[in-house]
Amino acid sequence: MSEIIFEVREAGGDGLWARALGYSIFTQGEDWNDLRAMVKDAVACHFEKEPDRPKIIRLHYVRDEVLAA
Repeated sequence: MSEIIFEVREAGGDGLWARALGYSIFTQGEDWNDLRAMVKDAVACHFEKEPDRPKIIRLHYVRDEVLAA
């Protein structure tokens, strides 16, 4: 596998959370830098063997915004 994609969203004022698309990997962090470290750690734990790990981790930040008409 060469790439894994995470959906990243705000955790209701308590930092950020990330969920891998297509894998059972979920983690959270207090800020962007903390989340990046936590995602890397979660991927390493999920894919225990180095050759099985994705070479690229993509973080896709999703922001919901509601506008009044």
